[in-house]
Amino acid sequence: MIENIDFTLVDWSRAQFALTAIYHWLFVPLTLGLSFIIAIMETIYVRTGSEEWKRLTRFWMTLFGINFAIGVATGIILEFEFGTNWSNYSWFVGDIFGAPLAVEGILAFFLESTFVAVMFFGWNKVSRKFHLTSTWLVAIGANLSALWILVANAWMQNPVGMAFNPETARNEMVSFWAVLFNQVAVEKFLHTISSGFLLASMFVLGISSWFLIRKREELFARRSILIAGIFGLLSSLMVAYTGDSSARTLSKVQPVKFAAMEALYQGKSNAGLIAIGFLKDADTKTGEKINKELAFKIEIPGLLSVLTSGDKDGYVAGITDHVAGNGERGIMSSAEKIRRGQYARNVLKDYKIARSANDTAQLGTISNLFKDKEFQSDYFRYFGYASLARPEDVVPDVPSTFYSFHLMVILGFLFILIFSMALYFLFKGTITETRWFLWIALLSIPLPYIAGELGWILTEMGRQPWIIQDLMPVSGAVSKISSGSVIITFVLFAVLFTVLLISEISIMVKQIKTGPKH
Repeated sequence: MIENIDFTLVDWSRAQFALTAIYHWLFVPLTLGLSFIIAIMETIYVRTGSEEWKRLTRFWMTLFGINFAIGVATGIILEFEFGTNWSNYSWFVGDIFGAPLAVEGILAFFLESTFVAVMFFGWNKVSRKFHLTSTWLVAIGANLSALWILVANAWMQNPVGMAFNPETARNEMVSFWAVLFNQVAVEKFLHTISSGFLLASMFVLGISSWFLIRKREELFARRSILIAGIFGLLSSLMVAYTGDSSARTLSKVQPVKFAAMEALYQGKSNAGLIAIGFLKDADTKTGEKINKELAFKIEIPGLLSVLTSGDKDGYVAGITDHVAGNGERGIMSSAEKIRRGQYARNVLKDYKIARSANDTAQLGTISNLFKDKEFQSDYFRYFGYASLARPEDVVPDVPSTFYSFHLMVILGFLFILIFSMALYFLFKGTITETRWFLWIALLSIPLPYIAGELGWILTEMGRQPWIIQDLMPVSGAVSKISSGSVIITFVLFAVLFTVLLISEISIMVKQIKTGPKH
């Protein structure tokens, strides 16, 4: 029951998981993108036989190895936290959520670990083609790892392919393929890996620019910029395309998050897309302030309606529509969803009572009810609403959702510009003289990291209060442990992860200053 929830425990459990996820994502995208950049460089080396391309490959491979090792360490801790801090969640959907994570461990992780040793230590010990194959398999394995983890996360955003078993009070998978090819999963995977490719390209571009600023390794830097520029430009365009398609899907499966992304409180036809805007007030939960508008905005008229429905006169539902309901538009109020969720929960309670009384007739009736598609679509799909205290609780933190989305979009267009300019100056032959651009490229290295973290803030903060959309709120997912133990581990992890990050940066800086080996 909501009145028995220890919100201190909930908040610290969320904080610890957020801390781990944020640090983990500082390492993962570089692994995803740099693995393919290395594979491309080594392919050119094998085809041309040029030792210079081998130098390029081995230099970037060294930086990849440093990042790869620390990323694995943080990822293992992240997965363990599902069992330690979120055991109620793991019980409720472990049969579904655990499947893609198991596949990730068995297939992708072992594919990586098998060939990563050959990639690092197989130079001059195996043939060029076998070594190249190993490098490509490491790149594919790293990105397959991301696939299965993102499939699991996407299911939390849009639960599909499952059925609820009242006997165990657990959700069970009925279609692995529905989970795998969940529309959210497909778009999330493509958007996430392309953002990793973008980040790695900016990493290579920025460090190569540093060499040119220092007037060192000009041929090495030019060739690295060539690969990074082309790979980065294609990736940044892919990020923009997949981001747009993801937003369209969100408008259907997570409409409240979508409305919060645009700070759209009152639904409207011919809705404009906000390019830049500032909110008046951070308080978005109270009924009195739910109708407020932006203090300042630059808006593209009608574009939001076009993006969501293909028609500039199409209606885009706002936050108020989802909280209070809109009968004309067929939008159910949160209060009605709470009522339906409470009904589904009461049916489950009746099942437990019947089981205790060994009432086989009642057990059979209720079991059949849970198998009924109409009951599933009309009532059980709102099961999590029974744990909400009031209709306004479905509204996420609008400022964090709004600002993270718009800053991410602005940075995305900036990346397209930077990669385009890099290729322009490179092919024009003035890249070494254009020192102002080299400094911009160098100082832009942190920006894709920021954009990636903003993307996850949008994904996770915009989903609140849900850990599983509409089925389980975060407050109902935590383990029954003391908040003190979570606080202690939070501090320990914060210190550990910070030390790891500082160590990685210091080792990488030292390796970069040393430069590629001759």
